[in-house]
Amino acid sequence: MPVATQLEILDLRHFSARQLRPLLESEAELWQQRLRWNYRGSTELLLQYLDSRILPGFVALDRGRVCGFTFCVYEGNKAVVGDAYAVANDQQQALHITHTLLQNLLDLLLHSPGIHRIESQLLLYDAGSVDQSFREAGFSLYPRLFMEYNFESSAPTAASPALSLPRDVEICRWSPDHYQLAAELIHEAYTGHIDARINDQYCSLHGSLRFLHNIVRFPGCGVFDATNSWILRDASNGAIIGMVLCSHVADDVAHITQLCIARSWRGHHLGKMLLQHCMAQLAQSRFKAITLTVTEANYQAVRLYEDLGFFTRHRFEAMVLSKA
Repeated sequence: MPVATQLEILDLRHFSARQLRPLLESEAELWQQRLRWNYRGSTELLLQYLDSRILPGFVALDRGRVCGFTFCVYEGNKAVVGDAYAVANDQQQALHITHTLLQNLLDLLLHSPGIHRIESQLLLYDAGSVDQSFREAGFSLYPRLFMEYNFESSAPTAASPALSLPRDVEICRWSPDHYQLAAELIHEAYTGHIDARINDQYCSLHGSLRFLHNIVRFPGCGVFDATNSWILRDASNGAIIGMVLCSHVADDVAHITQLCIARSWRGHHLGKMLLQHCMAQLAQSRFKAITLTVTEANYQAVRLYEDLGFFTRHRFEAMVLSKA
């Protein structure tokens, strides 16, 4: 049973960044421990938003002490649960506080006029640990995997293997000139895909451009690494037919933020070749590990990653509610 508390839930906008900094720095330490992720950049960005007093959300106080928070972001008719985190004397009590915060946030969103869709992916939490509030509200849950690959510290840095690409297919590094065609590829590649149920940005070209912009410009998925992000082009017409995008989430840890191949080019093992090329380049750049996330039901992708040496470090859930 949860330990008795004197819990108060108050509006997030009543609190300053200074009041919430110790809590957010505690969360950043957990990101480092659990996911090898340097979350400091995201923490500082969030603190700036908190000082603007515009983020909808809640803060939990236990006997007057700040012990948890949650917030959301509105994107038109959609709301995204941005975070939920709590600290307590034991894990059970921390989860109880997190659950209470999420109940309050979801109640706010469910009664917000004009909000037709709510999405959430709370990477820090094991699958099944914070799902109760979402299940009770009628959300669909999609288990996802946080996977990791570790470079052998004793292995010499290998040269990038020669790519056996089909005729007229060429590889090049990411450039800002690729934005539009890359967004078109993302939109096409995820049509009818399970991930389009989880992230509705994949469902439109405008959304795919926004998704791409968020990856490249903001630190939510790490700091974008253009040097280790690669594009496959059809030299005969200039179309982008595949890409792997990479960021770094710590000085020695890279994160794959996107890997996709055009439907008409599948079956040529381009995804595997592209990822192997990226991994070899990261090894030469002295990275020690690579992480990525993948939907558990995307069996083909999971098998590809496992075949290349990735293992599941953590299992979490994406939660989605569509009211339309």
